[in-house]
Parts: sequence; structure tokens; C-alpha cells
Amino acid sequence: MENQSTKQLYKGALLLTLAGLLSKILSAGYRIPLQNITGDLGFYIYQQLYPILGIAMMLSLYGFPTAISKLVAEQKAEGKNLSYSSFYLPIFGLLYIVCAILFLSLYTGSNLIASIMGDSYLAEPLRVTSYIFLVIPLTSFFRGVFQGHNDMGPTAVSQVVEQVIRVSIILIAAVFLVEKGRNLYDIGSIAALGSIIGATITSTVLLFLWFKKKPIGKDTASFQWNFLIRVIFVYGVCISINHMLLLFLQFSDAFTLVPNLVEYGLDIREAKEWKGVFDRGQPLIQLGAVLGSSLALALIPSITKQRLEQNPEQFIVHIQSALKLSFYLATAATVGLIAIFPHVNVLLFRNDLGTMSLRILSVAILVSSLAITTATILQGIGFMYRTALFIVFGLVMKAVLNAVLVPSYGIEGSAIATVVSVSIVMLLNLYQLKKIIPDSSLFYIPWKSFGTAIITLIIFLFVMNQFVFNWFDIASRIEYLVYVLVVSISGAGMYLFVLVIKNGFNHEEMQALPFGELLIEVMQRRNKN
Repeated sequence: MENQSTKQLYKGALLLTLAGLLSKILSAGYRIPLQNITGDLGFYIYQQLYPILGIAMMLSLYGFPTAISKLVAEQKAEGKNLSYSSFYLPIFGLLYIVCAILFLSLYTGSNLIASIMGDSYLAEPLRVTSYIFLVIPLTSFFRGVFQGHNDMGPTAVSQVVEQVIRVSIILIAAVFLVEKGRNLYDIGSIAALGSIIGATITSTVLLFLWFKKKPIGKDTASFQWNFLIRVIFVYGVCISINHMLLLFLQFSDAFTLVPNLVEYGLDIREAKEWKGVFDRGQPLIQLGAVLGSSLALALIPSITKQRLEQNPEQFIVHIQSALKLSFYLATAATVGLIAIFPHVNVLLFRNDLGTMSLRILSVAILVSSLAITTATILQGIGFMYRTALFIVFGLVMKAVLNAVLVPSYGIEGSAIATVVSVSIVMLLNLYQLKKIIPDSSLFYIPWKSFGTAIITLIIFLFVMNQFVFNWFDIASRIEYLVYVLVVSISGAGMYLFVLVIKNGFNHEEMQALPFGELLIEVMQRRNKN
């Protein structure tokens, strides 16, 4: 029975992970057509609101549901039922109180917040955005209850459905507004409205499932209010923060970049447009970080405090493998994006504005992938509060570095600030991890194999950019698309092939790769011959 429960838990965790990856891809991907539809100014407006919407989503997807599921699991372990009076009403009431405070703070403070951002026209979109906090208690609550019963399906499905609805509304509304020549700031309000509608529909579906399953008992045992508040708000908020590394950096830019660009010498409209240009890099960094950390995170369920105590040697091997996979993939993604960014910029955003700063920003793929992987490892062994503190420190450093660098170097200064801030978070995570396992190397990387693979990739990219691109005289966006796809797929395949034949992976790591079993079979046949 216990093995079956554990198996169900791991299946649920995998389902949530896959749903999370799909949602992140959707969240990053739709911003590219949005920029094409609205231009850099419209994209800037949306990106000013996106961090606030993103924080609300993280609270409703990770923070509050995880905290509530923890309470549900503890009640079940003590043999108690979940009744209206002892569980549902107190927790739901607390969620609504805190979210109502967030709503009122954002709604009444919208003029002040817009002023701090350096754009008073954002006040109305901010007021519309504030309503999202009145919806997330519903989605958070039901997701948490289902997760507490090891039923991850409703959370996973609702997460993807909410994202699809939100993205569809935003893109359709953007096309309509631009065609009708409406004020671009309306796009911000529509984007917020899309998120609210998506969350409302999702909460309705979750409510239906909740009534259908009726996880309600008659037990009226009371909670300790101090414990309940601490779990939901301290534990829940820390869980959310641990998913907000890249989001926090955008949050900092929303408040600091435009005023500092004005100090750099741009007029207010130019500052807004160049903020939009800089924000082109955000979806690409997010996608790169997902790629760089996703395979490594497949090994994370085997990294727990219990395994550290029971089998420290195997624990260290899993950490080394997770960091190795993250390093391999993130390095290749970073090198590849830097090499072809001028072409990617034209393909995705119609011109090559900001290419140098976005190339600098691409380095954040490598350091953020390692930061996310190390943070996840530390959370698995009980250092959740510490990693959240590191991320908050990174947010502060980003704001400080923007104030120092942007007035002198423009958006390139902001790119440097992002890379340095994420690097600090990564180094703090590595330092904490090294304190836990002081006698072992965290990075067990066959440098000769890696060096051969990365040099092969660099040579391939150089030849493609210097000779093939010019030879074919690529000009249209369709031609750019074909070129970028060919270079990306060929380069990635070549890089992984060299790593495989040069024994850059062990058997377990090979299994984590796409088509891993096939690669193992090919290598075994090659070794026999």
C-alpha cells in the first residue's frame, strides 16, 4: 500500500512538472507574436504589468496550493476529516483576507506605482490588474485540496487550460485593438482581463470537480491559528519566491529601467520603446532556462534529505548528474543563442535592434539554469527559506546595479545587471550546497569531452554564420526561419552526438536524454564493434 502511494506521488509530481514546463513554454512563446502585433511600445506596456500578473500566478500555482496541500496531508496523517468549520472556511477566509489586502494596495496605489515606474498612463492598466488577486484564492484553494489528496490531475490540467485561455484572449484582443487603432495602453488592461477570465473559468472547473469528489468530513477539530497562518503565508510565500527568480528580475526592470534610461539621455517615449526592445530577451531567456534545467530536474525526486542521510554517496552522484546535465544544455543554448541572435532577432522581432545587449542577456540562460537547478536541490533537502532569501537578495542587487549601470550604458547596463544578479544567486546556492557536501566536487564534468563538443559547436556556428548565411543571401523572414531551424537542430544534434561518443554521459544520464534508450543501444553496438 505504501509503495502504491509513493508511486502515485511520483506520477503526480511528474504530471505537475510536465504541465509546468508546457505552461512556461506557452508563457514565453506568446510574447513573441504579441511584440510583432503591438510593436516595442505595446510590448513594453505589457511587460510592465507582466511581473505583477506573474506573481499572482505563482501564488495560485505553487505557493498557496503547496501550503494548503501540506495542511491537508497533515490532517489526513492525524486521521482527521476536512470539515467546513475546521478547515475550508478558516483557510479560505485567510486567503481572501490577504488577497483582498493585495488587491486594495495595488488598486489604490496604482497612481503612485505608475509614477515610480515613470509612466503615469499605466495607472488604469494597473487598476485592472489588481482584480486578479480577488480570483486566485479560489484556484489556489482547490488546487491545494486536490494536491493534498495526491490528486495532481486537476492542478495540472487547470494550469494548462488557464494559460491557453489567457494567451488566446491576449493575442486576439491585441490584433483587434491594433486594427481598430485603439490606445496601446488598452492592451495592458486587456492582458490583465485575459488573466482574470482564465483564472475565473479555471476556478469554476475546479469548483465543479471539488463538489463532484466532495472531500468533506464531519470532524470539527479546530486548527491552531498561529500554525495555520505560518504555513500558508510564510511557507507558501517562500515556495512562490523559489519559482520567481526570472520574474523578480523583470519586476525590478519594470520599476527601474525606464527612469534610468531617461537619465541615460533618452526622452520618455524612446525610453519606453527601448525597454520594449530589452524585454525581447525575456521569453528567450525563460525558454532557455526551461531547456537548461528541465532534464536536470528529472533527477531531482531522488534528491531528498532522507536519501542524503541514508545513502550520501548516491545522493552526491545524483547532484553531480543534475548539475552536469544543466551545465551541458545551458552552455550549448547560451553559445548557440549568442551566435545566431542577430538572425533570431530579425526572425522573431522583425529587426536587429538591441542585439548586443540581448547577446549579453543570453548569458543569463547558463547562470539561471544552474541557479534554478541548485535551488531545487537545496529545497529538496530542506533549505527552502534560505534559497528564497538568496532570490530576494538577487532582486535587490538587480535594482542597485540598474541604478549604477543603466545611466551610463543604457539597456546593455541592464543586461549586465541581470547576468551579475543571477550569478550572485547561483554562487550563493553553490556555496550553501558545498557546505552540505564539503568533501566532494559538485561539478564532476569530463572537461575533455565537453571541450571537444563545445568547440565543435562553435566551429559549426562560425561556418554557418560567416559562409552559409551570406552564400544563400537570406533576406525574408521565411528564409530566416529555415536558416535558424536548420542551424539550431543541426548544432544541437552535433553537440549531443560528440558528447555521447566522447563518453560525456554515464548510463543514468543517457536515460534522461531524449531517445536515451536508443542512444545507449547504439553506443553498446559501437563498443562491441
